[in-house]
Amino acid sequence: MKRFAGILVALGLIGMAVAFTLWILPAEEFIFTPGNAKPLAERVTVDGSRPVAEGDVYYVDVFVRRTTRLEDLLPFLRPEGSTVVPQQALLPSGTSEAERDRQTSAEMSRSELVASAVALRALGKDVVTTPEGALVIDVASDVPAAAEVDSGDVIVAVDGVSVRTPDELRREIGRRNPGAEVELTLRRDGETEKVTVKTVASPEDPGRAIVGIRVDQQADIDVPIDIDIDLGRVGGPSAGLPFALEISRVLGRDVTHGCNVAATGELALDGTVLSVGGLQQKTIAARNADVDVFVVPAGPNAEEARQHAGDLEIIPVESFQQALQTLTTSSKKC
Repeated sequence: MKRFAGILVALGLIGMAVAFTLWILPAEEFIFTPGNAKPLAERVTVDGSRPVAEGDVYYVDVFVRRTTRLEDLLPFLRPEGSTVVPQQALLPSGTSEAERDRQTSAEMSRSELVASAVALRALGKDVVTTPEGALVIDVASDVPAAAEVDSGDVIVAVDGVSVRTPDELRREIGRRNPGAEVELTLRRDGETEKVTVKTVASPEDPGRAIVGIRVDQQADIDVPIDIDIDLGRVGGPSAGLPFALEISRVLGRDVTHGCNVAATGELALDGTVLSVGGLQQKTIAARNADVDVFVVPAGPNAEEARQHAGDLEIIPVESFQQALQTLTTSSKKC
């Protein structure tokens, strides 16, 4: 009997060891889980700020990690509200996790500067921007350019013709017929290189050539007020909208009316609010933090947020100017 009990104990210990090993052993996929909604009041410092009304602006993050072998075997162990994505979605072929971390850090730095410029310009401040090319924000996975162009690249010429703005880039690409090849001159990691890509037909206008990338203005930005933003190790561009709202709040615009306002969205330099990922997780995080409203990019992002919002009010916006107008004129009181 004692021997049998000893065997059971040994098997139990082995099982626990196997389970522990599977729990800590990373798998090939990544998992997005709800993060936290946190106020920006202690993380954004603006020279010339004024006493502000009650209520805070919150940013929302998402936890990203590899799934574990045990989570792959037993999916019910995954955290509530999580989404599993293939490795290729976050780490394209040849990209390391360290390189991805550097990219998201660079995206965060740019989002801070762009948010400062957008907010100050909306408040009537003199912001000077000098165009330096078309910054690649995203590349469609099903176009030839996906093999040659990466987000973060800056396109400065098309077939030797200089382009300083996204409109100039579109105009030069549009001179070709769909299927024609073009040579793009890129600035990448401080170096200049040339790549050749094949154009494709625009889904909206089959007679117009595109390369299948989303771009924003790359520019040297000079703002007239010192602004410091520090989120620690949080990366990526999706806090641009809450940054700009917080800057507006501390410079005297009542965007909260005593409420706690969460927001997410990447900002383009012209104030356009661009879509971001992880809306399911961000909405759950905002809901768990008991904020009063959640401002998100209009379109699919807003649709996804509403699916997980419960009683949380979702405000879809297309631009920072719209977000500022909607919040400052709101009759909502908390």
